[in-house]
Amino acid sequence: MPVGFAGRESVTLAASDVPYAAVLQLLKEKFTAMMRRLHVAATTPDASEPGYTLGVSLLEEPETLDFINTHAGILDSSFERTPMSDTMRTSLQRSDYIFSGIKTFHELNEAFPSLLDENGNRKPFEQFLNDVRSIDEKYNKNYLRAEYNFCQQSANMAAKWEQFMEDGDRYNLQYRTAGDDHVRPAHAALDRITLPPSHPFWQKYFPPNGWNCRCTVEQVRKSKYPQTPDSEVEHLINATTPDASATGKEAMFRFNPGMEQKTFPDYNAYTIRRCQDCNIAKGKINLAFVPENELCSACRIVRSLANADSKQTRKLAKPLQGTSINIPQFPHPINISRASITEWTNQPNKFYQEKNKMLLRINEVLMESEYLGPATPHKPKERLSFSHIFSTKVKGEEQCIIVWEWDWGEYTLHSISDHPEEIKKHIIKK
Repeated sequence: MPVGFAGRESVTLAASDVPYAAVLQLLKEKFTAMMRRLHVAATTPDASEPGYTLGVSLLEEPETLDFINTHAGILDSSFERTPMSDTMRTSLQRSDYIFSGIKTFHELNEAFPSLLDENGNRKPFEQFLNDVRSIDEKYNKNYLRAEYNFCQQSANMAAKWEQFMEDGDRYNLQYRTAGDDHVRPAHAALDRITLPPSHPFWQKYFPPNGWNCRCTVEQVRKSKYPQTPDSEVEHLINATTPDASATGKEAMFRFNPGMEQKTFPDYNAYTIRRCQDCNIAKGKINLAFVPENELCSACRIVRSLANADSKQTRKLAKPLQGTSINIPQFPHPINISRASITEWTNQPNKFYQEKNKMLLRINEVLMESEYLGPATPHKPKERLSFSHIFSTKVKGEEQCIIVWEWDWGEYTLHSISDHPEEIKKHIIKK
């Protein structure tokens, strides 16, 4: 599966061709690989020393990145067919990635104490894995279904909000519940509240307003549905619904997915209340900042990964330099040089962040790419004999990975192009 923020291939819980059991099995495999990496990390000399804690840098390991991308790809698939702008879709996918990354940090943190037995000795891997299976079951089966549904509803409502904004306050918006016996009293109290899109009510009470919330908002004519008086709105909210200052779980859902362009609020089941006002959550990652705790440190790493700019990607991809990739469909090892990393990250692309993130899992990406054949170099260069072209997909669109063959017999990764038709013109016909 090609991975990388927003460029990952979707794996859906709902599609008939990908059964739910297959999705769970895929996550289980990725979870196992991540736990194996965690187990290896515990072999450091100070692993059994007092005060030893989980290093948040584990979030940047390939196995962890693979797990995050897989989980986020599942969430992405919930709105794969929902019409919306590319800008909105990219923002929602970024939100999925951040949510998945912070959730993964919690899974690692919860699994960490199980590494050692009652005598302080590191457990054999199979014993450790058996002990943490309940964590996988809880997070990636029980919780995932509700998170998937919430993500789907958030994306649907974000797409609606985008449509509403095209008309501004020309129409009113009306809150509507599913209208059956399963509607929560707090949501029923909001039913038929009618207000213009610019009203602050929609900043906090735009659906979804809870796990498995089925409420929606419809655009209505002002002549037929007049605005609900503010005094009545305030009375309904205060009488049955905790307001934005509430300390209960309901306060997590006081956000507008379309306005914020997020599938999950910054304050959610895996974060704390202060996260909703944090500068990092507002995108100010590069400010001088000393993390207050491991959650803050993890959040900063995950958000940096989600940004996937050239500088950050080159830093994360540095361990790839000097390595080689062997894939069944190509008879020569493909080397990754410093120039490979620089060229890949600097290359313009319509899916810029997604393309950069793919470099971090280039071995897997090449394994699943289709080799199209040798080509005459589209950019003539001294001692360059041929280009070799591989077809891959980014966000469902074909792109071409280019490997250079030098006259001294070396093959090096060059770049990726979002103009496949132009690249394929140079392929040498047999």
